[in-house]
This record gives sequence, C-alpha cells and structure tokens, in this order.
Amino acid sequence: MRQKRAKTYRKLMSLYSMSFGFRQPYQVLVDSELCKTSVDHKIELVKQLGTVLQGEVKPMITQCCIHELYLQRGQQPVVDLAKNFERRKCNHREPISGDDCLASVVGDSNKHRYVIATQSDALRGKLRLIPAVPIVHINRSVMILEPPSDVTIRAKTLMEQKALTSTIPVEKALLASSSTDPPLKKKRGPKGPNPLSIKKKKASNMPTRPAKSLDKVHSDGKSKGKGVNVGKVVEGDGEKHVSNEISANTGKRKRTDESEADATVKDSNIIIAETTGSSRKRKRRRKAKE
Repeated sequence: MRQKRAKTYRKLMSLYSMSFGFRQPYQVLVDSELCKTSVDHKIELVKQLGTVLQGEVKPMITQCCIHELYLQRGQQPVVDLAKNFERRKCNHREPISGDDCLASVVGDSNKHRYVIATQSDALRGKLRLIPAVPIVHINRSVMILEPPSDVTIRAKTLMEQKALTSTIPVEKALLASSSTDPPLKKKRGPKGPNPLSIKKKKASNMPTRPAKSLDKVHSDGKSKGKGVNVGKVVEGDGEKHVSNEISANTGKRKRTDESEADATVKDSNIIIAETTGSSRKRKRRRKAKE
C-alpha cells in the first residue's frame, strides 16, 4: 500500500474512532461474495483488512452468508476460509440472502460498530444511508476503504455542535458568577528604595557605656544605684561636663586584675630562678670531675 493511501485510511479510521467510538480490534462483517473474490485473486483477507483499517481486526461472518456458501458447489476453499472467521448470530430461523442479513444486523444506527466488507453494490448503496458505517470492498485485487458518506459527515457535525452547546450554559454561568464579584484592585503606594542601592551602616568600634540619664542624679551628686558614685556636674568654659569617679565595684575588679598580674610575674621569676640554679649545679659537677 502506498504511503499516501495509508495516511488517508488512518485519518478515516481516526474519524470513526473519535466521533463514533470505534475501537480495536475492529469487528468486520464479511459476506460470501468478498470471500470468493479474495480466493480468486489469492488475497490474504485478514492481513489486507488489517493494513486497510490500520489496526487489529476481528473478521466475522453471519449464519446466512455461510449458508449461501454451503449451497454453492465447488466452493470448498471459500468455505474453509469462512470457517476460520467468528460466527455472528443473526437470529434468523430460516436463512435469507446475505445482503438482507447484513442490513438487518447493522440496523438503523450501527450501534455495535461493525465494519462491512462486501462486494454487493446494492448493499453498499443501502449502507451509505446509515451514519457511521465503514465500507470495504475489493476492486481489481486491491482492497479499498470507502470515504465517509454525506450522512456520516452530517452526523459528525451534529455531534460536534451538541458538544459545543452543552458547554455554553456552563460558560455563561461562570461568566455570570465572575461578573457579580467585582475585581479586587491592588493598592499602589510609594515604593521603598532598592535595598541593594542603600549603603550599609558602619558598625561603631567605640565601646558602648550603659549611660544613665542625668535626671536620676541627685543634687548632691550621688545616684540611686548601689556602690556607684557619680561625679557632680562641673561648669567650665561655658560648657557643662560630668566627672565620673571609679565606683567600689569597678575598684574591686581592677584590684583582682592587678593581683592576677602580680601572681603571673612571681611564677615567671620562680621558673627563671629554677633554671638558673640547675645550670649552676651542672657547671659545679663538671668542674669536680675535672
């Protein structure tokens, strides 16, 4: 099969599957005449049906069509081919012609989603009036899938319109609900400066002293705190300044620091004296040996 023809057949089967619900494996109803032509032209019927329909295939034949083959003489190869297919019960007590049997099985809407493979022109004319019926026939040893009929295309457009109209009320309801709620406006105020463009504040290296307010200082120059002696306010050169005296607590801390420093000096002097004493003893021993 040529690539262009295979592409068109693929599009046709996608139309039937998307719009009318055809699924693989496709159920193919074969009549007795198509079985005869396939045997005469030496066509592998199942393989060709799979290539034409672009998917898996399940061939089927009705009781009436196989009864026609039994009545004809010299058609044993055709009967053997038809026996390999699945039997489709047509529920006819007395056998009727194959065309009428297939038309009754398809019905008015092809609800079972059959693909009809037939060589009868009369049957194909009837099936073109029924929507969603793929038709396959053989023309000069080439199997052909017919394009969709006008009835099928009309049914497809109607289904699409129904699908669109069913969604319109929902869209209207959504629009109505959105129109009732007024949109919230964002408040736009003055924007702050860019944090990357601002200079960082320099950390002050000066030690911070816990300053006490001068309001707490008494007139006699003593504060309310324990052990802290704040100096009196002194005026000089037209400027006021406060003379701070060392408190008792700070004095104690400084004394402890001085005592620790004296202890370290004493320890170092002891270590130096020990080293010098040991070196003198060594010199005396050397002299005694000499």
